[in-house]
Amino acid sequence: MNFSELGRMIETLGKDRGIDKRVVVRAIEQAFLVTARKKYGIQGEYETRYNDAEDEIEIYQYKNVVDAVKDPIIEITINEARNLDSEVEIGDQLGIRIENPNFTRVDVQTARQIIFQKVRDAEREILFSDFKHREGELVTGIARRYERGNVIVDLGKSDAILSRKEIIPGENFKTGDRIQAYLSEVVMTNRGPEIRLSRTSPMYLVKLFEVEVPEILDGNIEIKSAAREPGQRAKIAVYTSDREIDPVGACVGMKGSRVQNVVNELQGEKIDIVRWNADIETFARAALAPSEISNIQVDHSSYSMDVVVEEDQLSLAIGRRGQNVRLAAMLTGYKINIISKTKLQEKIKKAVISLMQIVSVSDARAQMMVQNGIMSIADLAAMDAEVLAGILSGNVADATQILKDTHDAIEQGTINLADDEEELVSASAVPAYKGLLDKHKEGEVDEKDKFSEAERRLREELAAFKLK
Repeated sequence: MNFSELGRMIETLGKDRGIDKRVVVRAIEQAFLVTARKKYGIQGEYETRYNDAEDEIEIYQYKNVVDAVKDPIIEITINEARNLDSEVEIGDQLGIRIENPNFTRVDVQTARQIIFQKVRDAEREILFSDFKHREGELVTGIARRYERGNVIVDLGKSDAILSRKEIIPGENFKTGDRIQAYLSEVVMTNRGPEIRLSRTSPMYLVKLFEVEVPEILDGNIEIKSAAREPGQRAKIAVYTSDREIDPVGACVGMKGSRVQNVVNELQGEKIDIVRWNADIETFARAALAPSEISNIQVDHSSYSMDVVVEEDQLSLAIGRRGQNVRLAAMLTGYKINIISKTKLQEKIKKAVISLMQIVSVSDARAQMMVQNGIMSIADLAAMDAEVLAGILSGNVADATQILKDTHDAIEQGTINLADDEEELVSASAVPAYKGLLDKHKEGEVDEKDKFSEAERRLREELAAFKLK
């Protein structure tokens, strides 16, 4: 059977779309295999081969050689088999070429559709692999049009999507504008590969610095963390093990030239460059610059810290609309509570006065309790005698007496329990994302993560067209 016209068409498609000829040949073989099974019985075993010399498809049907035939689709008698091969024996499997399959127009059309589907799948795979390994890179394209608020960017081989939320606030692109962006993700959908870009990602900021600062690109300086509020302000933390290099100065550049180039690309976004430190307290002080920090209490288990500042440093630490503390939280990866030193001192003073209502609690004892977190009568009443004795560096008998006096005073109602609770925290920020940058895993893409759910469903629907 000669399908030279179809063969030439598929070969042309393969060349135009950059698909390996072997992929096209396999598509032809699989297409006519499916067609043969539908025509001659799906329970049969078939094989298709593309004869390049003759430019035709050869179809073979395999049958088991038996003494008596029960199912003619899968069985053949020994006598009939020996007419084809004199050396065949019962129990052998014989491949019989179907010389004239008599495919109808519908059969050929079905095969054609399967071939085109296979070619489209191969084209999608090629496009996917071309861009998947470029995830995490800067790319440049041309704005072509808007779709539902998203900018469609022409990257040459394919279009990419710059969604509305990934555009820096205030940016407006016109058709034909050059757009530089961070290639954040490539996913396979039922319409093919979808290439997603971002201009708001912290990684876009990192990649811009890699371009501007050679010391980052060659590995002498490392960007440890980055945080952004796109179009307004950003912070990056830099580090180097080379004592001869000033990482902050290198990123700023001569007369600020390097950082200014990045600022211009980010539509005037202000950028703070801080020195990274493995000690989280030291790093947090740098991240909260330009404010001066009085004290920091870090809770590593809950990834949070209480930062105490003087009253005149409060607005600097918090920043305009809380921007500084939010960026610092993202940069460090810790929740940050900003506390005014004045408020804290007032709180401590009130707590000491409240605890001294107990007859057996002196000023010195009250101070020691407050220093260990006992800030109210209720806190004291809930204490264990042995724990309290340890806090006061005294004996258990004294601690037991203090607790007895506390419980008696509460029952008799001779003390004031109604403390006016003041909000001690002036500002609090929880990191919207991890400040520490996630490193991309090297190696092959996990097959289960390679395709989106929509593409997996599509592939299941096409399973009938594929060889086992």
